[in-house]
Amino acid sequence: MKTPTNEYAHYQSAYDYYNTELFDGILPPCLITLQRTPNALGYFSPYRFAARKNQTLRTDEIALNPDTFTGASDKSILSTLVHEMCHLWQAHFGKPGRGRYHNRQWASAMQRLGLKPISYDNPGKMTGQRVSHEIIEGGRFELATDRLLAAGFRLEWQSALPPLLGEPLPVSAPAARKPSKLKYTCPECKQNAWAKPLARLVCGYCAVRMIRPGWD
Repeated sequence: MKTPTNEYAHYQSAYDYYNTELFDGILPPCLITLQRTPNALGYFSPYRFAARKNQTLRTDEIALNPDTFTGASDKSILSTLVHEMCHLWQAHFGKPGRGRYHNRQWASAMQRLGLKPISYDNPGKMTGQRVSHEIIEGGRFELATDRLLAAGFRLEWQSALPPLLGEPLPVSAPAARKPSKLKYTCPECKQNAWAKPLARLVCGYCAVRMIRPGWD
């Protein structure tokens, strides 16, 4: 059995493949992570990580939510990767919308790649804060992905189902001293704020409740 952490190498391989096949190899490297983000298939966050020995050296983050992998095909999961790669392309070579807004430039780029945006907050349109996508049959993404899968590419891991009665709970490192203020994040636009542990914050951009890490 392969070391489970090698799963990240699969996503890096897919990123490099799509960078060549769909983006002409112009995208810079980024850090790909798996994050259990409520109400999201994934997200893109520019310059989210800094080198430990050189804080001026930054890289973007693309995160995928393993809780959404159950029942999804590899092609569907990979389409989310390309969705976020399109955000990365726009951050470096285009004009992103404010916050998490998916604008017309991004939507047009998605269509060229073979993914049709679907807006949840503007039904019938392809722009908005909450935008997913569907795979265009015979489009560039589908054809490229069919070639990748035919070559033997496979994803192997996803979130486990809730533990059965009597199974041990996950083990974590000892908690540090509780801070007086905690970080809250908007699940839609990823804006952050710090407040007391029992605070109830609402994002001014998205009008949704901001959450703390570990909240549902």
